Amino acid sequence: MDRRAARIYEFWITVAIIAVLAGVLLNRLGSSQVQVEDAAMQLEIATLRSELLEGQAHREVFGGALPASCNPVDWTGRAPANYLGALDVVPVTGGVWYFDTRNDALVYRYRSGREARFRLVGGGEKNDERRAEGGGAPGILGGIGLRRLEDRPSAGNP
Repeated sequence: MDRRAARIYEFWITVAIIAVLAGVLLNRLGSSQVQVEDAAMQLEIATLRSELLEGQAHREVFGGALPASCNPVDWTGRAPANYLGALDVVPVTGGVWYFDTRNDALVYRYRSGREARFRLVGGGEKNDERRAEGGGAPGILGGIGLRRLEDRPSAGNP
């Protein structure tokens, strides 16, 4: 009976060690998921900035009117994946892009509820104020670009 009790004890020790290791692994996977989501958002913004530059260069060479909208999606003609459109209310779901019509900002809403906000600067009559405030700022390509605004912890906190 002593041998059997020792095996049961060893079994529970092994289960406890495996549970601790599984908890550590799940914690690391959670933080990795946040980093991957942030990297994907930054890649999408870099792509939009490049497309804005390409569109501006095309207009300078071949002519054409600038969009009257402050929405970068209208300027590039391509929406990011999970783009919900121009909204005046904050969506409930996370992991989505939308254009906040109240603040004229392109917003990525993280799954955690945090938001990354970007404003179109430069170009167009409607953006004259933004052009004045955005001269020489990082991310301004060829007079037009996306400036990152202060992130918000959640949509409920203005």
